[in-house]
Amino acid sequence: MTGAGTDHSRESLAGGPSIILVRPQLAVNIGMCARAMANFGLSDLRLVAPREGWPREGRFKDEAEAAAAGAVHLLSSARVFATLAEAVADLNFLWATTARERGQHKRVVTPAEAMPECAARLGQGERQGILFGPERTGLDNDDVALADAILTFPVNPAYASLNLAQAVLLTGYEWFQAAHGAAAPFQLTDYSPPAPREMILSFFDYLEAELDRSGFFRPPGKAPVMRRNLRNIFHRMALSEQDVRTLRGAVVRLVEGPRALFPRKASSQSAAPQPHSGHSCSDSLDETADTKSR
Repeated sequence: MTGAGTDHSRESLAGGPSIILVRPQLAVNIGMCARAMANFGLSDLRLVAPREGWPREGRFKDEAEAAAAGAVHLLSSARVFATLAEAVADLNFLWATTARERGQHKRVVTPAEAMPECAARLGQGERQGILFGPERTGLDNDDVALADAILTFPVNPAYASLNLAQAVLLTGYEWFQAAHGAAAPFQLTDYSPPAPREMILSFFDYLEAELDRSGFFRPPGKAPVMRRNLRNIFHRMALSEQDVRTLRGAVVRLVEGPRALFPRKASSQSAAPQPHSGHSCSDSLDETADTKSR
């Protein structure tokens, strides 16, 4: 099963520090870690003495692949090691994740602090890895002793225990920010140009005429202030042409009622004022029937 954001036609990022799961207990968590890695372009998954082994078939394989949600390639390429020392033998620098102070006099940093350094060192040719401990107990002191620095998360001190995949996800997010930038992957697309002033003023004339006819501007002495306040509401919206057409159409339908029950009658009272240019705001451009796809 793949997620809604999966697009195999686009380039898939890869690389980053090795993600090393030390004695992981549940196949489903391994699959979720693979999914988190794929989200943020991490591609080197290493498993140290997984409790269920690392089956390539059967129930545990099915559980892991279902949880991976399309990141099965990371499970297929995962390497399994009997000991942590074997798993990290080719790496130059290790981060050990933990929620507890270990008294080992190692530098302690958050993922936001650590990952820019990690990205810089990888860019210089170093090989880095991040250690994540078993779900129930986390890394033991001997595991942490192999690391160069401690990675910890700024969380609620009364509830600092993170799910294994959550820890990988948070670290991966900070890695991606450091390595690839923090810009949003897509931006708002302008679906309609800004409305010209005369189009907006024509809408105001029509709206205010109908409100006046309905007795909205009462008492009369406050009408000028009420008109200004009403106009300023719309001015703050930075209306597009499509916005004005949609608003005008909505007001027309409120004034005239449903088409099927109340066919439009040509009258000076119900006719909407027209703009003085080619930007038509007539009630033929009503409701959302002709709105463009957003």
